[in-house]
Amino acid sequence: MGLQGRPNIAAFASLEDLEAISLQNNSLVGPIPAFNNVPSLKAIYASHNKFSGVIPPNYFKPLGSLKRLWISYNSFSGPIPKSLADLSSLKELHLENNEFSGPIPHFPDIDVLNFLDLSNNKLQGPIPNNMDKFDKKSFENNPDLCGIKASKLCQKTDDPKSHLAKKLIIAAIVVILLVLVMSIKDKRKEENMRILRKENLNHEAVSKNKSKMKDMNRSSPKSSGGSQPVGELVMVNEEKGFFGSEDLMKASAEVLGNGGLGSAYKATFPNGMSVVLKKVKEMNVMSKDVFDAEMRKLGRLKHHNILTPLGYHFRKDDRFLISEYVPKGSLHNVLHGDRGIKHSELSWPNRLKIIKGVARGMGYLHSELASYDLPHGNLKSCNVLIGQNYEPLVTDYAFHPLINSTHTAQSMFAFRSPEAILRQQYLTANNQKGEIGTDVVQWVRSALVEKRERELIDPDLLASGTQECVSQIQRLLHIGAACTESEVDTRIDMKEAIRRIEDI
Repeated sequence: MGLQGRPNIAAFASLEDLEAISLQNNSLVGPIPAFNNVPSLKAIYASHNKFSGVIPPNYFKPLGSLKRLWISYNSFSGPIPKSLADLSSLKELHLENNEFSGPIPHFPDIDVLNFLDLSNNKLQGPIPNNMDKFDKKSFENNPDLCGIKASKLCQKTDDPKSHLAKKLIIAAIVVILLVLVMSIKDKRKEENMRILRKENLNHEAVSKNKSKMKDMNRSSPKSSGGSQPVGELVMVNEEKGFFGSEDLMKASAEVLGNGGLGSAYKATFPNGMSVVLKKVKEMNVMSKDVFDAEMRKLGRLKHHNILTPLGYHFRKDDRFLISEYVPKGSLHNVLHGDRGIKHSELSWPNRLKIIKGVARGMGYLHSELASYDLPHGNLKSCNVLIGQNYEPLVTDYAFHPLINSTHTAQSMFAFRSPEAILRQQYLTANNQKGEIGTDVVQWVRSALVEKRERELIDPDLLASGTQECVSQIQRLLHIGAACTESEVDTRIDMKEAIRRIEDI
C-alpha cells in the first residue's frame, strides 16, 4: 500500500468487534503500534515494515483473544515479551527476521500453537523442551541458541533471577516452619504492636453482622438483546458441585475480613454449602479472555495441599474469586486466634504434618506454574488453611500476574526480605513467652550456634513432647537457618529444603 510514518491505532480502539488489522508490506516506522488498545483483536499482520525497539513485557496482556501474530521482517529488539508467551489462544507466531535477543520464554499453552518461526534473530540459551514439535527451520540463524533443534549441546548454567526467586520463596516456607515451633515475646510498646498486628487481625476478623450479597447483586446487571450479562459467574472447577449467580443472590453472607489483597466474604447457600468470595482490589487492566485463561489454569491444579479455586465473578470494575470454605480457618487463627479446642489439637504430629504439607504444596506450585515469576508470592500463616485431619491447604497463590505492580510491592511478601517477613510474623504473634530483639534471624542463629535451641521452642511443645519431638524441632530450626543465610547464593534451594523436611 506504500504507507509511511507512524500508524495511529488508537482510532480503532472504539471498534469493539474488530478482529483483524493488516499493515503488511509498507514502510511504517516507530515502536510497535498500540494494537493492545483493541482487546478484541484475533489477528495482527504487521510484517515487512520498519518497526523497531523493545516491546514492553506486559504489552500483550490485554490481547487474550489473539490467535495470529505476524510481525516478522522488522527491527524489533530486546527479549520476547513473556506476556506474548502466555497468550492461551495463540495459533500462529511469526517473529523471524528481527533482532530479538535473550532466552526463548516458556510457552505454557504450546499445544495450541501450530506454527512458530523465530529464525534470523539473536536469541540465546536452550530451546524449551516443549518446542520439540517444531522444525529446525523455526530456530535457524540464532547462533547462541542450543538444544536438539539447534544441533548444539547446551552447557548447564543457572538463571540468576530464577535462582534468587526460589531462594526468597523457600525463605517464606521458613515462616510457616518456625511459627509452628517457636514462641516469641515483643517488648515494644502496645501501640507499635497494634500497628504490626493490623494486617493479620483484619484478615482474620469475623463480622457477626449478616448481609445479603450486595456486591454480587450490583455486579449482575441484565444485558439487552439476549447477550450474556456483564457480571457473570463462571465455574472453573466443579468438584464441589455447581452453582450460579442466582444461587449467590439467595445466599446469606458475612464479612470474613480484609487482607492486603482484598476483602473476603463467606456465602452460605440454602442447602448449607458455603463458599468464600474474595474481592481482589488493584487488579491489572485485562480482557475477560485473559482473566478467564488465568483462572482456568488455576482451576486445573490438583493437589491435596492446594486449595483450587471453584470459579470467579467478572465485571468491568470488580473481580471476585470463589473458593471452598474451610471451617477451621487459617493457620494463623488456629495458632493465635484463641487458646481453645482448636489450639489444643495442635500436637507436634499435627504441626509437623502442616509443615510437610505446606512444603509439598509449594513444590507442586513451583512445578505446575514454572513459567510464573512468583508461583505463590504471598506465603504466610494467614494464607494456609487447615483442612480435615489438619492437612494444610495453601491458598492465595499466583496473584502476581493479576495485580498491578505498585500494589504487589506493597502487599505481597515476595517483595520483602526474609528477615522482614519473620520479624512481622513473630511480632504479630503476641505470645507472652520468650524474648526477641529487632533482628529475629540473628537471634535464632545465635541460639543455634550456642546450643540454646530449647529457648526457641514453644513451651507447650516442650511440656507435652517427647525427646524425639524436641530433636525433630531442632532439625527443623537448622533447616530454617539454612534457608535464611545472609548470603542469598548460599541458601539451600526448594528441592533440597523439601528433601530435608521430608526426612524428618
